[in-house]
Amino acid sequence: MKATLFFTILIIMTGLYSCSTIPKGAVAVQPFHKEKYLGKWYEIARMDFKFEKNLNNTTAEYSLKENGKINVVNRGYNYKKEKWTEATGKAKFVKDENIAMLKVSFFGPFYAGYNVMAIDPDYRYALVAGKNLKYLWILSRETTIPVEIKSKYLKIAKGIGYNTADLIWVEHTKLVK
Repeated sequence: MKATLFFTILIIMTGLYSCSTIPKGAVAVQPFHKEKYLGKWYEIARMDFKFEKNLNNTTAEYSLKENGKINVVNRGYNYKKEKWTEATGKAKFVKDENIAMLKVSFFGPFYAGYNVMAIDPDYRYALVAGKNLKYLWILSRETTIPVEIKSKYLKIAKGIGYNTADLIWVEHTKLVK
């Protein structure tokens, strides 16, 4: 019984670690400068999923931890419950720190892909993919994004296989607490 449980856990863990963290056809930004990426980002658009359901005014804030990992604080306003929510997690690089391929965890040892696929030279706008075509974010240092950047990022996402018609365009009407 113990041996069966051990091998089941081993198989699950191997599966978790061998899973790809980036969609097929996507390429993470290289070179990537994590110091320039730190700070507050506004979510402009996203593929909706259960952890961000009914949220608007969403932001992500990244800061460097002493151990070299990145602290992640996601905030959003749940317009159905009429209250702010916040989740704190950590991120670490999958490979080299100059490749924008990371893993993010909000739940203990479980990590999900976080891949910056496009970023402008001044690190003001970013296109981020999760591990597959169910996860996509367009981020900005401001609550809006220029039309030409939006068009460019949508074209990149479509080229990878994202159905960009499924994106939710986030409202920013409240000040984050």
